[in-house]
Amino acid sequence: MIGYTTVGTNDLAKSASFYDTVFAVLGAKRVMDFGEFIVWSIKKEDPGFSITKPFNKEAATVGNGNMIALSAPDRATVDKLYETALAAGGTCEGKPGIRGDDGSGFYAAYFRDLDGNKLNVFNVSSAD
Repeated sequence: MIGYTTVGTNDLAKSASFYDTVFAVLGAKRVMDFGEFIVWSIKKEDPGFSITKPFNKEAATVGNGNMIALSAPDRATVDKLYETALAAGGTCEGKPGIRGDDGSGFYAAYFRDLDGNKLNVFNVSSAD
């Protein structure tokens, strides 16, 4: 159902470098790069994540309540991606851990990118 998601950025080069580093943890790479619009995906035919400067030429701003969730294959990858995001300049919005009751298996971490966009990386399993 979802083809790709897009977040705005005010510094395309810095944002692209951030996401190159963070998405490498998931095995994702750039599948499209049109200069002002860059898309990452694990496989070109899979849903993608993109960044761009706003079309209206105004400053990119954060959507209050908006968040993009990234699926990880296991809890170790959740931890690694979260740590990588923070090391690349992202900020913490919630350390890795179980959300809800332990039986849900929903293990997640939350962070913001360099422009303040909120992301989540999660894994749903009984345990690793």
